[in-house]
Amino acid sequence: MNKITRMSTVLLISGLILTGCGGNKELEEKKEHKTLSYTTVKDIGDMNPHVYGGSMSAESMIYEPLVRNTKEGIKPLLAKKWDISDDGQTYTFHLRNDVTFHDGTKFDAEAVKKNIDAVQQNKKLHSWLKISTLIDNVKVKDKYTVQLHLKEAYQPALAELAMPRPYVFVSPKDFKHGTTKDGVKSFDGTGPFKMGQHKKDEYAEFNKNKEYWGEKSKLNKVEAKVKPAGETAFLSMKKGETNFTFTDDRGTDSLDKDGLNQLKETGQYQVKRSQPMNTKMIVANSGKKDSAVSDKTVRQALGHMVNRNKISKDILDGQEKPATQLFAKNVTDINFNMPTREYDTKKAEKLLDQADWKLSKDNNVRQKDGKALTLSMYYDKGSSEQKEQAEFLQAEFKKLGIKLNINGETSDKVAERRTSGDYDLMFNQTWGLLYDPQSTLAAFKTKTGYESATSGIKNKADLYKDIDEAFKIQNAKERSKAYQKILKRIDDEGVFIPVSYGRMTVVAPKDLDHVSFTQSQYELPFNEMQYK
Repeated sequence: MNKITRMSTVLLISGLILTGCGGNKELEEKKEHKTLSYTTVKDIGDMNPHVYGGSMSAESMIYEPLVRNTKEGIKPLLAKKWDISDDGQTYTFHLRNDVTFHDGTKFDAEAVKKNIDAVQQNKKLHSWLKISTLIDNVKVKDKYTVQLHLKEAYQPALAELAMPRPYVFVSPKDFKHGTTKDGVKSFDGTGPFKMGQHKKDEYAEFNKNKEYWGEKSKLNKVEAKVKPAGETAFLSMKKGETNFTFTDDRGTDSLDKDGLNQLKETGQYQVKRSQPMNTKMIVANSGKKDSAVSDKTVRQALGHMVNRNKISKDILDGQEKPATQLFAKNVTDINFNMPTREYDTKKAEKLLDQADWKLSKDNNVRQKDGKALTLSMYYDKGSSEQKEQAEFLQAEFKKLGIKLNINGETSDKVAERRTSGDYDLMFNQTWGLLYDPQSTLAAFKTKTGYESATSGIKNKADLYKDIDEAFKIQNAKERSKAYQKILKRIDDEGVFIPVSYGRMTVVAPKDLDHVSFTQSQYELPFNEMQYK
């Protein structure tokens, strides 16, 4: 019996969380006031959307981009329509003329130019996003028409402009010294909610924008309340202090599967899960020269040692499907099968032997040139699922003569290691449905992405060139073929080992309607939700 189950059982026996005692009253009051209170393991942070210090789910309530990415493709939002020049380098946006920022400032072409220019003044920060390296200039054509000029054609440009940040719009009156890179005076966007009170590490409030240009929110208020994942978050939901939780910006859930199921069993909550949003994976660092993972054959062996079916069933409780390839087929332009290595310990043993990592009667760890086959794996210590998977793989690797040291660290520290290359193996995930395939592919060659992981690939310059060329292809079929070629090569190198297709999970009041998902794992359409 795990910790949260033991705690819940004790409380149930003592009568502290009996259905109908306290929790129902709290839930009814929230319904009456049209308030939604969600648990979050981390403070919302700096809500300046032109940097990366804030919660995207919170920022998306306040700020909006020019266009929206949907299942049906790119759709209008703050821009009513747009034109693309024949050479693919100039985008002309025709803006809505009925939009104001939360502080009353008019949204127009000048505001668009000032915001994009402000983002570009800090473009080194945004280098992971290719469009930031390609924007040449922004020109105001008239009050509600603006042109964006690129240095070269870039087919995913609209998709990157549709992201929750950084190309969203802050009132120019909030700029400091004419820009946003050093912070903003206030958080005024054009979205369906306005920023309310915020007490760091405790709570933040988002109030209905009654002057919103689009369909106004059915909720009067959304609250973000900081609650540590596990028992605290579970009890907060059980008592009705909070009544909503979802997979956060880092792919972390406040509740484990036992807590989630117990809340569902009360009859007060519903559980909803999205389509596949990303691919959870293990990254093998080909560029770490003093490590066995620098050997392609060893990386291929590791790919045969990950029993993703067992992980999906026993650790993820069937909530995430086993990943058969790096990108699920619902990702844009990934309309092909590119199956990765299947679990096969015999093939793994054969490959390790080929790489001269041999087992002997005297050692239960494989040896080569007097050195033991020892690897270090890093995971996010805030994720109980990653911890369980790491422990499972540690035992599995041991059976084949590999000593796997597992280390839990903060998500920020794991991200630092991804940049520095100070790891053998780590858990990570693709950028996500809204961003892919272009963002994850572009990250193969960026320092803050996976440059260290791919740096040991033979003829890597050719791979990086193929990625850049693929982004210029306007024809969808040809672009898809180019992506297929790139992914076939990267799979052969064994740098990325797909594990499961990550989905966003929401736990919401049973009587909350229109609980749905966008194309982004980092935001939810709170403004569409309403109580029955």
